[in-house]
Amino acid sequence: MENWSFDGLGDPGGAPERAIAVDSIYRNIPVRRGPIHALIICGIILMIMIAGGTAAMIYNSRDRALRSSERELANTSLLLARHFDQRFSDFIAVLGDVAAQVRRSGLSTPDSFKREMSTDAMHDALAAKIVGSSDIAGINVFDASGNLINSSDSWPIGEVNIADRAFFQELQSDAAPDDIAVELVRGRVSGQWSTMMARKITGPDGRFLGFVSRGLSPEQVERFFQSVALGDSASIALLDRDGTMLARYPHLDAMVGRNFRDSSLYRKVLSQTDHGTLRYRSMVDGEQRLASARHLSHFPISVAVTTTVAAALADWWELTKFLVFVSTLIATVIGVVLLLIVRDLIRQFDAARRQLDTAINNMTQGLVLYDGSARVVLTNRRYIEMYGLSPDVVRPGCHFFDVMRHRKEVGSFSGDVEQFCAKVLHDVAQGTMTHKVLETRNGRAVQIVNKPLPGGGWVATMEDVTERRRAEEKIAHLAHFDALTDLPNRVLFREHLDRMLARARDGEGFALIYIDIDEFKGINDSLGHQVGDELLRAIAIELRHCVGADDFVARLGGDEFAVVLASVSDVAQVTSVVERLHQSIRQPHQCLGHHLVTDASIGIAFAPRDGAELDQLIRHADLAMYSAKADGRRACRFFEPAMDASAKARRELEQDLREAIVRGEFDIHYQPFVDLASSRISGCEALLRWRHPVRGMVSPAEFIPVAEDTGLINEISDWVIATACAEAVRWPSHMRLAVNVSPVQFEPQTLALKVAAALAQSGLPAGRLELEITEAVVIRDDDVAARILHQLRDMGVRIALDDFGTGYSSLSYLQRFPFDKIKIDRSFVRNLGEPASSASIIQAVVNIAAARQMTTTAEGVETEAQRDLLRRLGCTEMQGFLVSAAVPADAIRGQLRVDDPFGAKSTAA
Repeated sequence: MENWSFDGLGDPGGAPERAIAVDSIYRNIPVRRGPIHALIICGIILMIMIAGGTAAMIYNSRDRALRSSERELANTSLLLARHFDQRFSDFIAVLGDVAAQVRRSGLSTPDSFKREMSTDAMHDALAAKIVGSSDIAGINVFDASGNLINSSDSWPIGEVNIADRAFFQELQSDAAPDDIAVELVRGRVSGQWSTMMARKITGPDGRFLGFVSRGLSPEQVERFFQSVALGDSASIALLDRDGTMLARYPHLDAMVGRNFRDSSLYRKVLSQTDHGTLRYRSMVDGEQRLASARHLSHFPISVAVTTTVAAALADWWELTKFLVFVSTLIATVIGVVLLLIVRDLIRQFDAARRQLDTAINNMTQGLVLYDGSARVVLTNRRYIEMYGLSPDVVRPGCHFFDVMRHRKEVGSFSGDVEQFCAKVLHDVAQGTMTHKVLETRNGRAVQIVNKPLPGGGWVATMEDVTERRRAEEKIAHLAHFDALTDLPNRVLFREHLDRMLARARDGEGFALIYIDIDEFKGINDSLGHQVGDELLRAIAIELRHCVGADDFVARLGGDEFAVVLASVSDVAQVTSVVERLHQSIRQPHQCLGHHLVTDASIGIAFAPRDGAELDQLIRHADLAMYSAKADGRRACRFFEPAMDASAKARRELEQDLREAIVRGEFDIHYQPFVDLASSRISGCEALLRWRHPVRGMVSPAEFIPVAEDTGLINEISDWVIATACAEAVRWPSHMRLAVNVSPVQFEPQTLALKVAAALAQSGLPAGRLELEITEAVVIRDDDVAARILHQLRDMGVRIALDDFGTGYSSLSYLQRFPFDKIKIDRSFVRNLGEPASSASIIQAVVNIAAARQMTTTAEGVETEAQRDLLRRLGCTEMQGFLVSAAVPADAIRGQLRVDDPFGAKSTAA
């Protein structure tokens, strides 16, 4: 939306040195207090929340402290109740023994009871019962009148009568609830309190005869209470069921023997339930206390444990002090930090004004900001300099029309001001962002952007984008051209081919030529990628020279090129161009000091005859090229429909092969080989067979190459080795198993591990397994092959070189690799006995093998004459139809049980 009419992007001459100061704009803008006020309010709210949270935490922790103390008291009362239940049971156990002894003696009258129980012998018996007891209380025996008649403490005894005691009257009464009575009494001689426990003794007819008793002093109980050590503010008391205190720690003389029936603890807990806890004000010291009381299970006694609320909240008070201190400290820190932040924000605002002034005035873009009324808010130095404007005119408050009129005056705008301004304001009102790139008089590219703002107004920027446009053009070029040869790449090739096919549909045919440089990988591997890249660049230049201006040359990747010949009328015309292409590729090339000569395989397809669709035409040209490679390279081939049919048949065979693996359509047949010296079978070779449900038996020569090309041979061979090893375990122990190994199986370098796994799973000894490899294995990567073969030999597996003599047959292989056997190809055995036979070749192989301590096996033996001649030549073993064809596993087992293998052959036939 800006018109450019100046010569450059620097100062256009006469432009003022001084620029608009952005700071002058901000002086008229008041500092916004809203965010600062909001920050202060948030700080106050935060401090209030801290205070409220602290108070809530203090309250909750107080409640938790009280509940925790109540649980601790309840647990203590439970433990004490259980303790005294057990102790009192032990304490009165001897009373039960005395009562039981009376019943056994058959005493039935008070007189007989008094007579028998007041003897010296009975005193000794009573004393004996408490010997070794931890209790110090003795046993006393009273008659039916309440007179003391015997005691374990002394003998003879004085006159003591307790007929006036309440517990005696309770025992004497027939209405006594049980045989045990408990009462706190004060000794008539000592004047000390004692808890009396008495057991009633009756005759066979239920007549009251007397009772036995033991006394327990409060001091004994209080000593135990002291050992519990609940704290200085805690107390433990023992009460009977009517509320009388039997013992208390800390000891208070006034408390023992006092009845607390009117206390809150008795009324709300002991009189209502078996156990419970309570918060109450103590009748003893007037303090608020927590208490827990519990009845003993077997005695009319209760235990009560109390502590002051102040003691229960002692830790809470410490926590409260800490929380108050921390919250006060945090609030103080927040206040100080808030004060510092507010002060810093004010400073930052001032600094931001200065920084914005610096940033805007040092931008590489020219910038002008207009408000909703089309008046200038701010501009920068770059904008003023780019247009040669006066900062005294273009300043905050200046209207958009006035800016454009000023530009018209200084010559930086040549259009109609009214029309231009109306167009800009219309676009801004519509919310439309506009941008355009204009060329200046000196060839620079300037991008002008007008962007509307949400609150009204807009910002206009002007930027020199010359370098960016050049970079974008370079990126666009790299996206469609090969970086190495500068030829069109695959993307641009497909676009061009698509356009050519559209023209071909109108009757304008053309030819597509696919070129693959032969043996290029060898050049890369031997001389390095730099030399290979130089060769590709040289070939690309030659290819351009071989075609016309309307033709198209592209590099598809690697060592593949494509040529599109436009307006081709006949095959001869294409042949002429292909000959030129071949000659240019075959000529010597000097590449980084290396004199290189190479060749190419070329495939040709015509459009629309060989394909009217893009991918179809490319596929047919590719098929023609691979046909040329398959025919020995260094040739060209025109696409023929049979090539497509062959490729389709191969794809179908590959698909069937994958399904065969899943459905288990493979089987293994075994062909025996015979030791020529003994005429006995020494082992069998495992041969893969495929019975297709539609095709029938498929020849291995047909499907093995496909399996190797697709990598399926690895999965198939793993199954063959495992299955054959499992079968060979059933054979006689001297029989060997031979299995063929593909060169592809050496690529993952895991062959030795897989063989070891198959042997371990089947249990077949490694010495009975023989792996047959061809020369292709060692040709591919002899170092890797040698390492793997030595791993197999170290395991004990035998290695055989198959089809010896049909390939390179380098004798160095026999020296470098650990072979145990050489298999002589059937092509040398077929003409044995004829005038031009291969007997001398076989003799030489046998001699070499013998010198290397290897055995030899002749393949394809079909006649007895061939067998006899091989025996005379010194061959070790033979294999062929003379012995047996390859047969299934169940059939081979039958042959292995026959001594005469030749008889086995005729039988099998």
